[in-house]
Amino acid sequence: MKNKILYGFVIISFVSLWCLAYSYFIEPNRLVVTSETLKIKNWNPAFDGLKIVMLGDLHGGSHGVTEEKIRAIVLKINEQDPDVVVMLGDYVSEWSDGSLKMPVETIAANLAGINATYGVFAVLGNHDGDYDDDRVAAALSGNGYKVLQNEVAPIEKNGQRIRIFGMKDHLKLAGGWLRISADSKKYLSTTGSGDMIVLQHSPDILPVIAGEYSVSPDLRLILAAHTHGGQVWFPILGRMVVPSGFGQKYAYGHVLDKGVDMFVTSGIGSSVLPFRFMVPPEIVSLTIRSE
Repeated sequence: MKNKILYGFVIISFVSLWCLAYSYFIEPNRLVVTSETLKIKNWNPAFDGLKIVMLGDLHGGSHGVTEEKIRAIVLKINEQDPDVVVMLGDYVSEWSDGSLKMPVETIAANLAGINATYGVFAVLGNHDGDYDDDRVAAALSGNGYKVLQNEVAPIEKNGQRIRIFGMKDHLKLAGGWLRISADSKKYLSTTGSGDMIVLQHSPDILPVIAGEYSVSPDLRLILAAHTHGGQVWFPILGRMVVPSGFGQKYAYGHVLDKGVDMFVTSGIGSSVLPFRFMVPPEIVSLTIRSE
């Protein structure tokens, strides 16, 4: 019996050490392309087949996110031949003293060269705001990318239009409710100007839009990041830590909730702990079809 217990302990220890080593040395250095097709109700047929590539939570300088890795991401994005590229915030990563692990100008320089038919659109995340929103936005804008801070950018094709609304990462707990700014509410309530895609760093925006404020009839899709997919996923147990007020509900992938479609990417970098397990760094290639 003692030998069996010892043998079991050795096996468990070996598997645990292997998982730990894999999650530190191997998975953070991977890069995968997650290809998905979404059928969206009432999507404008003129834009049927629109390909959107998502990049989230780059966290330049975090474990596994070197300058070489960022340049490889750009090449991988361009290989998808995207119509639209969206970048969903948290480009920077900080040390405990608040200094950046990689200068934002270096991050932007290595992100240069992304090509998309209708353009590259970016929003900012909580780490960008903790550092300096304006400086991050200026660095990205220098590449010709459109940084949307509560702004709408139209895309037109054969006389038809869709709108990309980039929201500031300004969710906050106030009086027990997550709230959005007055100008965000104004854009969301404007109708008749084309289907709307909302870019927001945090997926927690979905119930805010669909709940406290009535959802715009033009809203078709929300694209978000922030959760890192939990960074660590175990069978049965699921995702260990998800930075969302809704737990695993909005942790990753396609979500249809309250009549709203949303896709959440697990992103590239890491935060807090330098590990990824069964949640590899990804870019997402979404093909949107009319339902």
